[in-house]
Amino acid sequence: MQTQVKTWGNSQGTRISKEILQEANIAVDDALDVNVVNGMITLVKPFGHKTLEERAADFNGKLNLDGEYDWGEPVVKEVWNERNITSR
Repeated sequence: MQTQVKTWGNSQGTRISKEILQEANIAVDDALDVNVVNGMITLVKPFGHKTLEERAADFNGKLNLDGEYDWGEPVVKEVWNERNITSR
């Protein structure tokens, strides 16, 4: 796809098609990081942390906050017991 740079007020801009924005998972009003390296402009959607509501939606609204979590086997010299975690 090609696009042209146009004057918009005192700035310049270009339009990006809806299909390309959808493919890049970019929505209207999303913030983008703009970088220039060796004469190439890149637009990158920065990582964004999800809200608690967004995280709950990923699990059909059910966050299992009770119970135990298996952190795996101890690493290096960690000692795991029911009361606390210590280092040797």
